[in-house]
Amino acid sequence: MHWFAAPEYWLGRMLVQRLTAGVYLLGFLAAARQFRALIGEHGMLPVPRFLARVTFRQAPGLFQLRYSDRLFATVSWTGCALSAAVAAGLADLVPLWASMLLWAALWVLYLSIVNVGQTWYSFGWESLLLETGFLMAFLGNDDVAPPVLTLWLLRWLVFRVEFGAGLIKLRGDSCWRDLTCLRYHHETQPMPGPLSWFFHHLPDPLHRVEVAANHVTQLLVPVCLFLPQPVASLAAAVIVVTQLWLVASGNFAWLNWLTIALALSAVDATRLDGLLPLPVPPDYGPGPGWFEGLVIAMTALVAVLSYWPARNLLSRRQVMNRSFNRIHLVNTYGAFGSVNRLRQEVSVQGTDEPEVTPDTVWKEYGFRGKPGEVRRLPRQFAPYHLRLDWLMWFAGISPEYARPWFLPFVARLLENDRDTLRLLRVNPFPAAPPTHVRAVLYLYRFTEPRELRATGAWWHRTELREFLGPVDRESLGGAGHHRPPGGPTTRPRALRTVPLHLPGRRLRRPGQPRPRPPR
Repeated sequence: MHWFAAPEYWLGRMLVQRLTAGVYLLGFLAAARQFRALIGEHGMLPVPRFLARVTFRQAPGLFQLRYSDRLFATVSWTGCALSAAVAAGLADLVPLWASMLLWAALWVLYLSIVNVGQTWYSFGWESLLLETGFLMAFLGNDDVAPPVLTLWLLRWLVFRVEFGAGLIKLRGDSCWRDLTCLRYHHETQPMPGPLSWFFHHLPDPLHRVEVAANHVTQLLVPVCLFLPQPVASLAAAVIVVTQLWLVASGNFAWLNWLTIALALSAVDATRLDGLLPLPVPPDYGPGPGWFEGLVIAMTALVAVLSYWPARNLLSRRQVMNRSFNRIHLVNTYGAFGSVNRLRQEVSVQGTDEPEVTPDTVWKEYGFRGKPGEVRRLPRQFAPYHLRLDWLMWFAGISPEYARPWFLPFVARLLENDRDTLRLLRVNPFPAAPPTHVRAVLYLYRFTEPRELRATGAWWHRTELREFLGPVDRESLGGAGHHRPPGGPTTRPRALRTVPLHLPGRRLRRPGQPRPRPPR
C-alpha cells in the first residue's frame, strides 16, 4: 500500500527510537539500583506484600508468577542490556519481526516493574515511557519505511502531553492566568537543578514572558503538528527548544527528553537537505503484509482507547497523569496544575546519644538531589530519576502522602540498612546506627544575590515545626523489617501531629495576599 509508507521520516524514526531506548536504559538502571530499599523483599513497600492483595488483572506483569529480589534484579539488568543494545542500533540490524520482539520485551519488562512499583512509580513519565515504548514496536526498522499511521499516533501522543499540560494550567492555579507562576515555580519545584537559582532571579517581566510562551507552546503549537509540512517540523522544533529550556531549569526525570524524542518524530528529513550534513536515506522495499496488518490493528486499538483521554481533555474536571487501563496505553498527561508559593522541606536527623534531651546534638542525613545543606548548589540528575528524593518533596507538602513509607524509611535508618543508605549522599553514622531519628520541617527559599555573595549559601532555611518526633527502634515496632509482621506497634509522635498541606493547596509567603481559588 503506497499510502502506508512515509520514507521521508526515516530520520525522525531513528531519533525517536534511539532516544526512547536510552530512556528505557535509564529507567531500568534506576530500578536496578534503587529497588531493594524501596520495594524489595525487605524494602519500605515490599512487593510480596503488595502482590498478596492484588490480582493479575489489577497489576499484570511477570512478578505475578513469582517474585524474588534476585528475579527483580535479573529483569532490571536484562532491561538495561536490551535497551543499551537497541540504543546502539541492534533493532535496525535484525529482521523486522526480531526488532518488534525486542521492543515488546522492553515493554513487558518495564510494565512488570511499574505495576509493582506502587507509590514510587506513580509518576506520569512512567506511563509515558510505556506508551511510547509500545508504539516503537510498530514503527518498524531499516527493513521498512516508517508507517504513516504510527507516525500520526506519535503526534497524537505528544499532543496529549503538551495540550493536556496547557489545559490543566489554565483550568488550575490562577497564577497561570495572571502570568505570575514562575515567580515561585523555580524555587518550589520538586527538585531544583544547578541553574534554578538563576532562573528564579530573572526579572519579573521575563517570568511573565516565560509563562505566556508556555501557553503558546502547549496550547497552540501542538495543534500545528497535524498541519502539512514544513509547519509540522517547525512546531516540533519549537517543542524541542522549550523542552530544552525546561531541562536547564530543573530536574524532571526523563519527561522532557521523552517529549523531545516524540516531537522529533514529526521532522521531515527532506526539509533539512542543505541545512544539515545528513547521510543518504535508506532505500526501502515494500513492507510485508503481516506488518501492515498489525499496524492497522494497533491503530484501531489506540483509536478506541483514545475515547477516555479525549473526554478528559474536554472535561472541566480534567485530571492529569491518569492511566485508564492496567497496561498504561493511551493515557492522559499534565503537570503543575497548581504551584506552591513556599517550599517546605523535611530534614531527617539522627543522634547517637542514649537519651534525648534539650541539649541533644542532631546530625542531618544528606540526600543526593533534594535541598538540604544550604551551601550546596543543587545538582543535575535528570534524566536519571531519584525516586526517594522526589517523594521527600511530597512529604513536605503532605505528610499524609508520606505515611505509607516514611516510618519504614526511618526504621531502616535506625538499622543502618545498607540498601537504604545507598540512596543517600551523607550518612552521619557510618560506624554504628543512630539511637534516635527525628524529622524537622523547614521553610526554604533561595537566597538573594547579596546573601549568596556574603554567605556562599544558595538557600536560606527557617525551622517551622517538628515533622516526626524522636523515635528509636522500639517505638517504631512493626515498621522495621526485622520485626515479625504481627508484632506490636507503638505509634510514635509522628506525622499525625503535622498540619496537612495537601498537593494543590497553595502556600503563601508571610504578608502575601491570599490568591483567589482556581475556577
